[in-house]
Amino acid sequence: MQALEQKILSEGIVLSDQVLKVDAFLNHQIDPVLMQQVGKEFAERFKDQGITKIITIEASGIAPAIMAGLELGVPVIFARKYQSLTLKDDLYRSKVFSFTKQTESTIAISKKHINQNDKALVIDDFLANGHAALALIDLIQQAQAEVIGVGIVIEKSFQSGRDLLIEKGYRVESLARVKSLANGQVEFVAEAE
Repeated sequence: MQALEQKILSEGIVLSDQVLKVDAFLNHQIDPVLMQQVGKEFAERFKDQGITKIITIEASGIAPAIMAGLELGVPVIFARKYQSLTLKDDLYRSKVFSFTKQTESTIAISKKHINQNDKALVIDDFLANGHAALALIDLIQQAQAEVIGVGIVIEKSFQSGRDLLIEKGYRVESLARVKSLANGQVEFVAEAE
């Protein structure tokens, strides 16, 4: 997606050969026009799949997931990383390791929002090692719902996440695939790769 790649080049900050900071438009401050385009792109890629729910993880996946949900006309469920007074019973739970934060969290969604009749699309902001996507897939499978695919805003293709998800049989659609962050420069995967 060219608009997203241009935004990454103009406003993304390479912090290391592993970390790309995009807090100017995706995961701290949000560019709503870009997120609307992201939502339309995900909707276009998955439009004929009969999706009934979109599943994401708080907090950075919420904006692109809501825009995709708006385009597809389906509810969005975001997995909570902590329990609250209002989210404590009848939960599906999974564990996820955050590459950026180097911590493990328990995530949960309410059993009343997803069931075996649902066809769920996972959407998240980044794909690195695939841990967040697999934890969300685990929640969907606990509900005996069908996993339609995984939509990723920015994929770090130099890490193992895509390969892991594809090996397990999941469709992965990434809107921007970063090939390298070496020497402080963002290099994207060419369309043919």
